[in-house]
This record gives sequence, structure tokens and C-alpha cells, in this order.
Amino acid sequence: MFKALGLSPSEEDLYTVLIHSPRSTVTELAAYGSVSSQQATRDLQKLVRHGLANRLPGRQARYIAVAPDIAVEPLLAKREDELRQARLGTSDLMKAFHEASREHHPAELVEIITGESNIRSRTDQLPGAAQHQIRGFDRPPYVVSPEENINQEATRIREGITYRVVYSAQAVMWPGRLEGDIRDALAAGEQVRVRPDLPTKLWIVDDKMAMIPINTRQNAVGASFIVRPCDLLDSLISMFEAEWDRAIPLRSFLGEDPAGAAAGEPDETRTAVLSCLAAGLTDEGIARSLGCSLRTAQRHIRRLMQDLNVSSRFQAGMEARQRGWV
Repeated sequence: MFKALGLSPSEEDLYTVLIHSPRSTVTELAAYGSVSSQQATRDLQKLVRHGLANRLPGRQARYIAVAPDIAVEPLLAKREDELRQARLGTSDLMKAFHEASREHHPAELVEIITGESNIRSRTDQLPGAAQHQIRGFDRPPYVVSPEENINQEATRIREGITYRVVYSAQAVMWPGRLEGDIRDALAAGEQVRVRPDLPTKLWIVDDKMAMIPINTRQNAVGASFIVRPCDLLDSLISMFEAEWDRAIPLRSFLGEDPAGAAAGEPDETRTAVLSCLAAGLTDEGIARSLGCSLRTAQRHIRRLMQDLNVSSRFQAGMEARQRGWV
């Protein structure tokens, strides 16, 4: 419990013993804690230095624990101050890093990461570096299962970080994703849009860093580029914003707007079909996303088009837009 405050397990155990057995001698504490007298002496000296224990007056040395609410708060304050200093130090180091990078070869502005474990580790670190927003292109293949990141994303959104993600049609078509982690991300507050295809997989943290996974062999991510502030990063940001403007919003398609549903929007199955059509999925892709047979998916599409009184997918999309479903 107190490891973060710099106490060892044996010191924490002795403090607990002392709370339950006040006015104890070193010998008694050693017996109560099942440790040697030498170990108890060392741990007790550490507790006294940290302000967690005091020696009582008298010829025979006896000790009493300081109340946790009094003793622990100063230690917490000290550790928090150390963490603040570490953050300030990191910020200063990053400024120095960027200054040094600008004075060296432009190639130093791009870091290359190889190895699945290294890529996974850096991917996990990205959300924690954001101060304002995270933007991304989501498309297969995946090193980390998409479902693994949803809890971290939900936490960051609650902390005020904006997530804007464009999914490729292939990502939406990935079995179970539409009704799985994409719906979970929407519920958490992610802003979601869809494009038939995307030029690359991409994650941008604020305006200070981008990560581009690189496919070096079929269906695998073998390396990733980390791009620091430079013209290349500016271009990646512009590319994202252009794709975002052309992409189709998905939130209203998945029934997350009760007011819209009351106004006559389609039910859950039809909103899913509409989202798939808007994403440019084939009948086979829609069937996989819905988790049904090809014939069932085609029947949903046919009935939707009949109810909309249209004869083509394009007309279905236009009619959906006029009705405010898109």
C-alpha cells in the first residue's frame, strides 16, 4: 500500500504491527512481526525518519505509531511534488530535444520503431501524451486488438481529451467491430466517421506527434514511424482533416440519438445497414458486420430500399440524407 511512498514491504508490515501494538519495544515488534531484531531496528529507524513512528520518553525504548492521516499526508505531498518536478523536467528535456533536432539532419525528426513488442508499447503510451485531442485513421491490420484500447480511451475522454477517428470500410467490416468496440467507443464519446478507404493507418497526438504503422509484409505491422513537429507532421494533420471532412458521420446511424429515433429514424438493424451502405461495403461485408447470412443481409437492404421508395444504393443514401439520418 505504501510502496509508492518509498516504504519497503517489511517497513510497511512493521508500521501495521506498531499501529496494532502501541508502546512496544524493538524486541516485541520483532516477535509480533516474525522478523529478526536487527531487521526490526532498521525498519523502525526508517519509520522514525519518515515521521511514521515516534519514540516515547523513558529509560526503555518504546515506540508508538503516528496516526496515518497525519503521517501519510506529508509523504504524499512530498511524492506529488517530486512528480511535478519530474513532469517539469520532462518538459524541459523535450524542449531541448526539439531544439537539438532542428539543428541536426531532418531525418532525426522521424523515429523508426521495429518489433511488435516495441510498437505495442509505444501505441499504449500515445494516449497518455495527449493534452487536447487524438486523431486517427483506423484500418487493418492490427498489432493490438482494437478492443484492448477502449478502456484507456474512455478514461482519457472522461479527462477531457477529444477523440476523432475515421474508420475505413474494411475496419467497419471487420467481424464484430461495428456492434463491438466501435459502438463502445461511440458510447464513450469518440467522434466517429467512415470512409470507403484510407491512405494509411495514422494516429496524431495534439499537433506535436504522429505515429504511422508500416506494413512490411502481408497482414502484419513490422515497423512504425514517429513523426515530430516538422513539415511532414503538418502534412499529416492536413491529410487527416481533409479525410475527416469527406467522411460520413456514424453516430446517428447507430441509434445513439434518442431524439432522432423519436422523430422516425430507422431501428437498430436498419441504422446498421445504412452505416454499412454509407461506408461502401458490399453485401458480403454487410452480412459479416451484421453477423447474419448473405441472404438475410440482402433482404434487409431490399426492404430498406423499398420503404425509402428508391431503386439504387446511391438513391438510398440521398434519401437518408434528406431525412436527416446521415
